[in-house]
Amino acid sequence: MGFTSSNQHLLSKIATSLGHGEDSPYFDGWKAYDKDPFNLTQNPNGVIQMGLAENPLCFDLIQEWIKKNPKASICTAEGVDEFKDIAIFQDYHGLPEFRNAVAKFMGRARGGRVTFDPDRIVMSGGATGANELIAFCLADPGDAFLVPSPYYPAFDRDLRWRTGVQLVPVPCHSSNDFKITKAALETAYEKAQESNIKVKGLIITNPSNPLGTILDRETLRTLVSFINEKNIHLICDEIYAATVFTEPNFVSIAEILSEDIACNRDLIHIVYSLSKDMGLPGFRVGIVYSYNDEVVNCGRKMSSYGLVSTQTQHLIASMLLDEEFTESFITESAKRLATRHGVFTRGLAKVNIDCLNSNAGLFCWMDLRRLLKESTVEAELALWRLIIHEVKLNVSPGSSFHCSEPGWFRVCFANMDEETMEVALQRIHTFVHQKETVVPAKNKKLWRSNLRSLSFSSRRLGLDEVVLMSPHSPIPHSPLLRAKT
Repeated sequence: MGFTSSNQHLLSKIATSLGHGEDSPYFDGWKAYDKDPFNLTQNPNGVIQMGLAENPLCFDLIQEWIKKNPKASICTAEGVDEFKDIAIFQDYHGLPEFRNAVAKFMGRARGGRVTFDPDRIVMSGGATGANELIAFCLADPGDAFLVPSPYYPAFDRDLRWRTGVQLVPVPCHSSNDFKITKAALETAYEKAQESNIKVKGLIITNPSNPLGTILDRETLRTLVSFINEKNIHLICDEIYAATVFTEPNFVSIAEILSEDIACNRDLIHIVYSLSKDMGLPGFRVGIVYSYNDEVVNCGRKMSSYGLVSTQTQHLIASMLLDEEFTESFITESAKRLATRHGVFTRGLAKVNIDCLNSNAGLFCWMDLRRLLKESTVEAELALWRLIIHEVKLNVSPGSSFHCSEPGWFRVCFANMDEETMEVALQRIHTFVHQKETVVPAKNKKLWRSNLRSLSFSSRRLGLDEVVLMSPHSPIPHSPLLRAKT
């Protein structure tokens, strides 16, 4: 049961504030999916989830490893002898073998070009907890972090809601493929200073969510130089490090620090998790790796509020210390991501939908600008509501990522099976053709019947079999999808 406005005063201001960011279209799309989830046989006309950056493409490899290594779990006959020691032990430093395993895997996920110190590993409950932990350690309420945009919508929740810090977007543009520039950083920093906002740091995601691109070595050097000049922190969210599926290779901020570059290492911090690279978001394994001793000490105290269970630590340590397995997993994962990305982008190209050129992540940054009635956020959200309600796809509009250019959408491709992806692509094909083909309004009812024809069977359909028709139906106003202004 919810609470009414009359008794909101019984809760804290933080709890009842809008700081969680749930009023974003990003979360509204999830609600629409939860209300009517697609299932190939049980609900073929439902909403297909393309807003979830999940990576189950190599689950079979993990499941096979677990079958071969039953002793890794304390809940098996083979591993139960260690049950007592693991079940009663909960030190916020983490099991030594767990920290050692994570440090080794972080190096392996970065091509073995850098090493990490297990004593700098700080645990947290997923990347969400890790981001809040580092924000808490580095900034006071009212302080701010610069964040190049477009950026992950849940940063507004993870970094702001309970800490009271602010995020200052650094707008990046399609004219240079949304690359971060020194000029854009300087402009955002100066505007914050003029508004009497104390900037405590810069936050980047590398590889980028939502762009699926990586930062080159020269850009990273520029960022290090910038934060060193300003004496502010640099937080590098590298949770997609091992999802790079084609060249160029990923470059970690740790590699830049290994170069002969002038920098105060106390200003550098890495956020990591196993949610994307290993496809294990439910395990809630989040990591803060800081080069600052005080941050490590403070972070360990804070991690008491979001520890990884020792049962999970025990299993993960056994898995990640199996070097043969992790090497083969990373290699095979990259191959499968490359294949899926190629199939999906080629499918979009058949109806002349372009995506930003990318080589990492679990999503594409899809360009639908030509389908907008006008280049405004309002037009983008109108198109998004049409895609949610009529096409029945949960894709995320660029405005929810603070993108400065209307018409870009993040669409996830790795979280579904191949048959579901084919249905999604056919729905997109039909939608684009109906947007670009003028037919009598009396045919508007055929749109939903056409969608049903795309979903009724589990057989593999050729993408050129789509029947083209055009509805001109009004957009229904779902209570889950509040109109944006």
